[in-house]
Amino acid sequence: MGFFGSVLGILGFAIGIPIGLIVGFFVFVYSQPSHEEDLIICGHCLKPFAQYPPARPLVETSITLLLDLLPDIPLWMKNPDYERVDWFNRFLSYMWPYLDKAICEIIKSSAQPIFADYIGTFCIESIEFETLSLGSLPPTGNVPTGVKFYETNEKELLFEPSVKWAGNPNIVLVIKLMSLRIKVQLVDLQIFAIMRVALKPLLPTFPCFGTVVVSLMEKPHVDFGLKVLGGDLMSIPGLYRYVQETIKRQVSSMYHWPQVLEIPILDASTASVKKPVGLLHVNIIRARNLLKKDLLGTSDPYVKLSLTGEKLPAKKTTIKKRNLNPEWNEHFKLIVKDPTSQVLQLEVFDWDKVGGHDRLGMQMIPLKKINPGEKKVFNLDLIKNSNIVMDVPEKKQRGKLELDLRYVPFRDESLKYRNDVQDEKSSEDDDEFLSNAGLLSVAIQSAKDVEGKKIYTNPYALVLFRGEKKRTKMLRKTRDPRWNEEFQFTLEEPPLKESIRVEVMSKGTGFHFRSKEELGHIDINLDDVVANGRINQKYHLINSRNGVIHIEIRWTTG
Repeated sequence: MGFFGSVLGILGFAIGIPIGLIVGFFVFVYSQPSHEEDLIICGHCLKPFAQYPPARPLVETSITLLLDLLPDIPLWMKNPDYERVDWFNRFLSYMWPYLDKAICEIIKSSAQPIFADYIGTFCIESIEFETLSLGSLPPTGNVPTGVKFYETNEKELLFEPSVKWAGNPNIVLVIKLMSLRIKVQLVDLQIFAIMRVALKPLLPTFPCFGTVVVSLMEKPHVDFGLKVLGGDLMSIPGLYRYVQETIKRQVSSMYHWPQVLEIPILDASTASVKKPVGLLHVNIIRARNLLKKDLLGTSDPYVKLSLTGEKLPAKKTTIKKRNLNPEWNEHFKLIVKDPTSQVLQLEVFDWDKVGGHDRLGMQMIPLKKINPGEKKVFNLDLIKNSNIVMDVPEKKQRGKLELDLRYVPFRDESLKYRNDVQDEKSSEDDDEFLSNAGLLSVAIQSAKDVEGKKIYTNPYALVLFRGEKKRTKMLRKTRDPRWNEEFQFTLEEPPLKESIRVEVMSKGTGFHFRSKEELGHIDINLDDVVANGRINQKYHLINSRNGVIHIEIRWTTG
């Protein structure tokens, strides 16, 4: 029986399995589901093999389940200020193989000086990377989880990306200690941080910003494993928490706001904008023995003066008709930005009613020849052009030009110069040397919701101060103009108890080109500008329903 029982058992097993599979297949195919739903597709009746759980809104979800899901919900869903950046995730996914190599090269070059400091100490002979790769998993999906943009009055783009990354880097560091090679491997790296990134200043030169400024808004969370000689070093009791706190403390001390990391993008000479440092007072006194350019043996001279490196229009004296020895005694003030390199250009022209004006002669004076605060008289021989080599001496002289100059730095620049030269002057001389003169700069940035009687407006802005009127360019068919234009006023004294008026106007075009309409105005008291040196605000326009204008005003004296 034992033998036959074994044979029958084998036969039953061999026959029962195929019969069971066939019966199970027919039962599975022809059995009816408990919740029958017919799907009509192209006239055929199809019965689903499985039922999905019904979808329910979050309000019907239990509190326990909701709390479990909440940490995984991205910030752009929980906070409306954060925006989705799926496009950036796709960009990182495509670029990750190249970014991986580029970032690793930066890490290697940055780590070499740090490793060099440890060589020779603690019997360390060498430290080098055996393998350095950030892994195959790009920071997509959860990186970044959202980005928040801020609108500021400054010329900058400010945003806060929230970064989460769980990668699979392959970083192996080899430390040679007394001829013993010790491998240290970094595994299971996870990073969570909220950063603030500012692109500033915004410039009209590509890539349109000069510096990237990065700071951390809170202590970063960094989690990783550290394998040494095959064992996980982080499993030692108490070491994991100590390493975590040390990393947070060290990183926060360097980059936690208000500490920042500045990454220059453009060259400093390109990105920096030179600020005014003083005023050059020019007094054109007289000219003698000028050339005869008119048919009657006379000339109608005037002097044109400007500083190199300036885009402002040149200054001009009055025209002295039929005079070869004119007397002007006219005073001008020019804005100085770099007294070590700028040059005063003086050109004497003969005015003609028809055609171009003939140049009688010219001369140049480098500002570095003038000591700050000192009045210096010049009696210059006029030359043909600035190229001394090509200016061949002529038998007929071009005449002489007499003038006096005085460079008056603004108060902070005056103090710097006085400290450098260490002159011993009386207090009265110091008060005379230090000037209260300054430069009032008015930047009309933009306006918003400026509405007129017509559907379309062609807005421009007028700046009115001390009888002077300056105007921005006109922008066609817009209610949100962006001018970004700056106007400057040179003043002998601070504009205390004074105000400046800015009007937003609209000018008609076509058949209505003469029609003008005021869209709003604002009067700004300058006391705060003098006290603080600068204001940068948005103002609601008077006589405008919703109009707002953005104005920046600076008083430069130090």
